[in-house]
Amino acid sequence: MSAATSPFPPIADYAFLSDCHTGALVAPDGSVDWLCVPAFDAPSAFGNLLDRGAGSFRFGPYGINVPTARVYVPGTNVMTTTWHTPGGWLLVHDALTMGPRQGPDVVTPHTRPPADDDADHLLVRTVECLDGSVEVELVCEPAFDYGRVPADWSQVGDGHAADASGAGQRFRLSTDMLIGIEGGSARARHVLRKGDKAFCALSWADGLASPVDVADAEARIGATVQFWRSWLARARVPDHRLRHPIERSALTIKGLTFMPTGATVAALTTSLPETPGGERNWDYRYTWVRDTTFTLQALHYLNLDWEADEFMQFVADLQPNPDGALQIMYGIDGRRDLTESTRDDLTGYEGARPVRIGNGAFDQRQNDVFGAVLDSILLHTTRSKRLPRRLWPLVESQAACAIAAWREPDQGIWEARGEPQHYVSSKLMGWVALDRASKLASIRDDEELAQKWRATAEEIREDILAHGVSDRGVLRQHYDTDALDASTLLAPLFGFLPGTDERMHATVEAIDRELTENGFVLRYRTDETDDGMSGKEGTFLICSFWLVSALATVGEMDRARDLMERLLRVASPLGLYAEEFEVDRARHLGNFPQAFSHLALIEAAARIILADFREEVAL
Repeated sequence: MSAATSPFPPIADYAFLSDCHTGALVAPDGSVDWLCVPAFDAPSAFGNLLDRGAGSFRFGPYGINVPTARVYVPGTNVMTTTWHTPGGWLLVHDALTMGPRQGPDVVTPHTRPPADDDADHLLVRTVECLDGSVEVELVCEPAFDYGRVPADWSQVGDGHAADASGAGQRFRLSTDMLIGIEGGSARARHVLRKGDKAFCALSWADGLASPVDVADAEARIGATVQFWRSWLARARVPDHRLRHPIERSALTIKGLTFMPTGATVAALTTSLPETPGGERNWDYRYTWVRDTTFTLQALHYLNLDWEADEFMQFVADLQPNPDGALQIMYGIDGRRDLTESTRDDLTGYEGARPVRIGNGAFDQRQNDVFGAVLDSILLHTTRSKRLPRRLWPLVESQAACAIAAWREPDQGIWEARGEPQHYVSSKLMGWVALDRASKLASIRDDEELAQKWRATAEEIREDILAHGVSDRGVLRQHYDTDALDASTLLAPLFGFLPGTDERMHATVEAIDRELTENGFVLRYRTDETDDGMSGKEGTFLICSFWLVSALATVGEMDRARDLMERLLRVASPLGLYAEEFEVDRARHLGNFPQAFSHLALIEAAARIILADFREEVAL
């Protein structure tokens, strides 16, 4: 389906809103096309993203669908949209609002210490007529349980509020406009003249508490602006030309964080396709343990130590498998069962089916998980200057699991659904696990254990260099192939090989030359890899950012800067990244916004900034 004829907006054209409990995607025409309440992984109430009949909520000018401008309020996840109509100009603000804590959160209870500010459990939208006169339209059409259950509406009070319910969910629509109920829709229309304002809000808060008037609605949006700016003010972001993309990435990572537990979802969405019209559609509304080390690196680099500690406490609370190993992913509440099902009644985004709920990879064997956990603990220990007592049993168990598993094949970092292989990236993370465990043991003054783990790390290292390097001196995807894999770019980033090592330089050059499309990096060639799926996929943005970091590590700074600039130019109009970039049609693919892409951006930017500052000092 061509972009010109598709009823679905391009993925990159969506705006991302968050209250750190759930998130929304707002299309350019002002329609909320994705919202799950009360949490990221709850069933959607607005799911037009995956089926044009699965629920939407529009608030904007009647009869006009193309806005003049859309921008975030600087330093926030609050959206402003400016509209030019034949009769005038309109300004819309959209926010999932945050405010001072009013007591225990009974909607999404916390396991972490509550912060001073928390989610209101409200989606608030305000409009102001800037000039002339504009007819404003409100159309709220929920479809609960991923589009299966149309809303059952009931009027509340004097006609300015109505409750929608279905599939065990309920929320209240409130507005200063008069609401009419038409089947499964709640509608309102009103003409605003210069200086006039109006609001609407959806509430799933305790007691369905809602703004009482437009001034209250504006105050809640103002408090949300203040929340995000105050949070960002705590981050350490250097004064550099890369400051803005780092700040937007930081706001996105924070927006993908589930405040009640400290978990971070991999992306806001499920089943946005990696292959247009294909079957590579996954549910990413969960926490991948593999991502821990990248999350900790980014948070500590930005000086966001509170968030880093919250995330580590979430990891420490996770229930392991019977053998002591952590699963590769968990629910944002720590649950282990993420059984996958399909919603065959949904069309999928641009016909990409199936639509998946849950993720069948949750019980796969992935031997890289141990290294991710132990690298995270070492990062956190080094930064906080202490090794929390409750984390030491996790160090011991993950080191023991790594020792037991490193010789075994697995599904690899990309969760291939083909036959298990001896993936080099998994062996690499086994080395990371024992190397970091050894250093943590030294911090505890247990030199006997440190030496034992150090010896195993060296054994793994020798095995990789003996079996994981091709005849031309390049790191392989796995031991039984000479195919390339972008995950081997992690070798210098984790310190397995120095940037001066010829094998590392050859690997970076080979990936840059042979595993790219128009300069953007693929995970691997799908025709060379048994991943259990059909179809081609786009270039992976995280892999391209990894190549920036790897080029910097091997001393190719000019090429690193050039690739970084190309990546910044393909950001969405609002500075966001999905998982993939389809080079042929210059569009984003996969779930959106993608935490992994933004985490890798922060690391790549940090390496360029460090090199730039070093060059300044050397002048």
